[in-house]
Amino acid sequence: MVRVEVMSQVTSELVEAFARLVPQLSKSNPPPTERELAAIVSSRASVLFIAYDEDDEIVGSLTLVLFRIPTGLRAWIEDVVVDEAARGHGIGELLNQQALDEARRRGHKGVSLTSRPSREAANRLYQRIGFTLRQTNLYRYDF
Repeated sequence: MVRVEVMSQVTSELVEAFARLVPQLSKSNPPPTERELAAIVSSRASVLFIAYDEDDEIVGSLTLVLFRIPTGLRAWIEDVVVDEAARGHGIGELLNQQALDEARRRGHKGVSLTSRPSREAANRLYQRIGFTLRQTNLYRYDF
């Protein structure tokens, strides 16, 4: 049985889990430090969801980012990762559903996310959950 919790504090277990999970998500970005995780957990603009397996091992995470802009409330799902050894068991869906429930509870009317086309399983999951593909131009300015 998998459970999802919102993190309210940073533990050594959490830091170690991100050291294992982040390389499965991004080869170009290092895992967050304890201090960086503490900033995420303590921020009013983010909610860090962590999935635990039946052995209480961390097997996934998702960050929900919530903010206000002049045209309303915005919510984004970022950095969803499920451990390679635990994929295919509904953990990604459970993380996403918890994030959607939290955004709805906080008064948001929708949640956005981006996903690389190469992440075929993730894209199928998002569509199955009810996300719709939007036609947009995504721009990025790198420093």
